[in-house]
Amino acid sequence: MTPRPDTLKRQLGLWSAASIVVGTVIGSGIFLVPKTMVQNVGAPWRVFAVWAVGGLLSLCGALTYAELASAMPRAGGEYVYLSEAYGPLTAYLYGWFQLWVGKSGSVATLATGFFLYLANFYPPLEKIWVVTPLPFGEGGRPLEIRYGQLLSIAVILFLSVLNHYGAKLGGGVQVAVTIAKVSLIVAIIVVGFTGGQGAVANFHSSAPSTGGIAGFFAALVAAMWAYDGWNNVSMVSSEIEKPHRNLPLALILGTLAVVAIYITINAAYFYVLPSSTVAVTDRVASEMVRRSLGSWGAGFVSVAAMLSIFAALNGSILTGSRVPYAMALDGRFFSAIGKVHPRWHTPSHSILLLGAWSSVIVLSGRYDQLFTYVIFSSAIFYALAASAVIVLRFKRPDLPRPYRTLGYPFIPIVFIATLIALILSTLFKSPRESLLGLGIIAAGVPLYLYWRRSAQP
Repeated sequence: MTPRPDTLKRQLGLWSAASIVVGTVIGSGIFLVPKTMVQNVGAPWRVFAVWAVGGLLSLCGALTYAELASAMPRAGGEYVYLSEAYGPLTAYLYGWFQLWVGKSGSVATLATGFFLYLANFYPPLEKIWVVTPLPFGEGGRPLEIRYGQLLSIAVILFLSVLNHYGAKLGGGVQVAVTIAKVSLIVAIIVVGFTGGQGAVANFHSSAPSTGGIAGFFAALVAAMWAYDGWNNVSMVSSEIEKPHRNLPLALILGTLAVVAIYITINAAYFYVLPSSTVAVTDRVASEMVRRSLGSWGAGFVSVAAMLSIFAALNGSILTGSRVPYAMALDGRFFSAIGKVHPRWHTPSHSILLLGAWSSVIVLSGRYDQLFTYVIFSSAIFYALAASAVIVLRFKRPDLPRPYRTLGYPFIPIVFIATLIALILSTLFKSPRESLLGLGIIAAGVPLYLYWRRSAQP
């Protein structure tokens, strides 16, 4: 493939790149998935084992992607790697999926999570604003639109406009909110260990669980969802200063920081709460802090969760908008989406497109279903992108590689093999959702053929 020119400006430093990794990964997952993990594996030591395995797998992925990112620091990240390794069809299907389902569904889910936490302080957000005659509600009932959904859309559009005015501005916001949210998470950890409500005996507790290999993989799927997003920084590769150095550092150091935070906060959870309580608590962090600080402690955790989600939302819009931009540059999407703002040096049309479509998904109320498909389908593209490291070693031996994957080929193979196991496990456990995810991907083939014909002279 002939390298296409990127006209975006390199204005994101190492701190911005690392904050995209940390800020995008740590969203609502750390506040929600411990319940699911305990239900599947039962004991705290097994939960720690799952977090450790998930962290090691994410690190293997980061080490693998670091080679690709440093060798091809262009907008689109995985879109570029898939195109180089497998050709335009695979790359297009990835871009198609990310725009219409993957990234937009993630943005919609995060924005909705933001309003649900805010509703703890202002319950009227959960009230119905209007009931439409559209049969898109649960069970085919009329679609209900709540005030909180309007707030979610406002947050999405606000961050879209913010990122329109420059990657440097968006990156600066990402650094600020990531520092703030990590500080609040550290405060939650400190409260857990020093609040006087903990007991070492809780680490030896247990709860009824699925158990076995099935339980471990189910817990690992939850952990990988919480770790998801470390790869997003590669999507803004063409805007990272000194990409050959900063991209590998951001991927590796950012992922290590997330692993440390996740394991430490889970240690705080189990120090204060026995496994039986974690297994039935939807908001484990709130319950832990409530026991130490009283009822206002739950409000403190809600603020931390909202800030965490806000940072993940900003990072998702900042990075995800570069994929349709990259598609447009290659003539596989509307040419206007490939335009760069002459003053702000951002793919402004692509940013606004992602924000607008994510807002539609928020209104539809279908983001939960979409997000189920995202987990399965994203794992497929992760595996293909990681395999590109091996494919390109043979296909493009001349490609300059400022960073080479540590432990090659063992590290990429471990990552790929585990993803394949997760894909097969999900396929057998949730065949309907998995097949629908594959159907969504396949739906992009006719459109690819259309764009290919349109690009021919």
